[in-house]
Amino acid sequence: MSSMILRADGTWTADTARLVRETAAHTLAEGDVVPLATYLGLTPAQREGVGVWLAADSEPGQLAEFTSAVALIAVDFPVFRDGRGFSTATLLRTRYGFRGDLRAIGDVLVDQLFYLRRVGFTSFALRADQHAETAVAALRTFTDVYQSSVDQPLPYFRRRAASGARL
Repeated sequence: MSSMILRADGTWTADTARLVRETAAHTLAEGDVVPLATYLGLTPAQREGVGVWLAADSEPGQLAEFTSAVALIAVDFPVFRDGRGFSTATLLRTRYGFRGDLRAIGDVLVDQLFYLRRVGFTSFALRADQHAETAVAALRTFTDVYQSSVDQPLPYFRRRAASGARL
């Protein structure tokens, strides 16, 4: 499953991106996803077709000027219990206006998928031991939500009031 990417709509696609953890002795090519520090050091021509990945402790604001140009931002979850990537995704979508593919990478489990999608992730590189059918079902864990988030900016009570239904 490591070569397949789950999309937020429940479909699977081949992973055409190459995650580059260390760039010292690596020639970059289109489709590479490089660390934030490497990306920031590239010239505009070198950035063409290259994605960026953020570590859990990366500052997403450093990408603010690039969000309209970069096609893929990956957020690394080093361990399941590290939730900083949720905040990073929310900031990228709401504060910095990123509209491209936002991918969860690292220790990504099916238990997280519904909530990852809620904060703006559009694709998921699941840990190798996760089951494909369970993953797709996890995206539809709930049919409606009460709280507002990136995927549903209006809370339930406002949506209900707008529809004319009595509270």
